[in-house]
Order: sequence, then structure tokens, then C-alpha cells
Amino acid sequence: MTMPVLLLTADDALYRHWAGLGGLAGSGWAPARGHRLSELTAWSRRGVLVIMDARLLPKARSDIPDVPAGLQVVVASTHPGDPEGQRALIAGAVGYVHAYMPLTGLERVLRHVMGGEIWVGRGMLSRMLSQIGQSTPESSQDWGRDLTVRERDVARYVALGHSNQSIADNLGITERTVRAHISAIFDKLGVSDRLMLALRVHGIDQPTSQTTPGDADL
Repeated sequence: MTMPVLLLTADDALYRHWAGLGGLAGSGWAPARGHRLSELTAWSRRGVLVIMDARLLPKARSDIPDVPAGLQVVVASTHPGDPEGQRALIAGAVGYVHAYMPLTGLERVLRHVMGGEIWVGRGMLSRMLSQIGQSTPESSQDWGRDLTVRERDVARYVALGHSNQSIADNLGITERTVRAHISAIFDKLGVSDRLMLALRVHGIDQPTSQTTPGDADL
């Protein structure tokens, strides 16, 4: 069964990268072409996925329309950056990727967002976690009551955006042990990724699950 996906870009070269020979059209997807942001409305409530060229976004944050109901939009940028990515996510996008990422990676992103998850790059996720940690104090609620003392320590470092290696260095343990602790923390707290864990630690209502490339979730 083919899955519909709207490819929204005015750049012919970028469209060919997404849908051309060896692209999505030959991988179980049914790509359609769009050129302008205004075309999103016509596709609303169809339940389709959209890959949208970030250059179609208005420059002013206040001018970015909300994503129409029924669409899952992945914004693809030729020059990715945190401000642009955050603007896209605030508007309701479920993903932010490099426009020319390999097609195998793009397919992986599409299948993840089909499952109700959000996809951003590893570095951007780390910076988002750091910003949350700096702007929001740890929740006074006993979020870690089911965790061991070491698991609480690991969870706090994760919530501040530290990498596994940084956590290992700070706690004097191996990176493999850090991974094991994070896996146990996810299971005990019922979260699926680092962003959800950070929100739990800081007592913020949790949005849809966030997934990042590779092994960034652990």
C-alpha cells in the first residue's frame, strides 16, 4: 500500500531529490507536488504527510500560520538552524530536518512521525533541553520516587541536555552504564525519549513524544 506525501517546494532540484529516480516515488510512497504554503489548506483533513521547504515559511514568527488539522508537516531546511526549527515546531510541524538528507533517513523520519512522534536533530534537542533546564527549575513533585539515587542523578543530567559521555564523565561511570540507567529510567517513568524525561523532571505538561536520529534517545 502506498502512502500519500505532499512535497511542498518551489525548488525543482529539491523536488527531484525528494521524488526523482530512486526517491520516494520508488519506495512505497505516493508523492504529490505543491509549490506554495497556501496549498496546505486544500490538503487538510486528508491525513497526509507533508515535506515542506523551509524557505516557504514567512520570516516573521507572527506571520507563520498554524499547520492545518489533519496534516503532519516535516519542515526541511537547506540551512538548518535552531531559530528556524523552533519557529516551525511552534507552528505545529512534527519534524525539522536537513532538506538534502539521504532518502533512507527521510523515509525513517516519515515513518516515525506517522507514529505520532516528533523528529529533530540531536544537537537541536540537546540545546532545547539545556534551555528548559535554565529557564525552569526542577519540579517540586516527587517525579523520581521510583528511581534509585544514581538513576535520579542521571535523569537530572539528561534533563539539562548533557550527552551520555558527559554524564559518564561527571558521575565517574562508563557510557554503557549510563545507557543502561537511561533505559531503566524510561521504563520506570513511562517516557520514550530525553525530551519527555526533561519535561517530567521540570514538571511541564508533556507533548507528543520526541524522537531523534540514531541512538540519541538513549
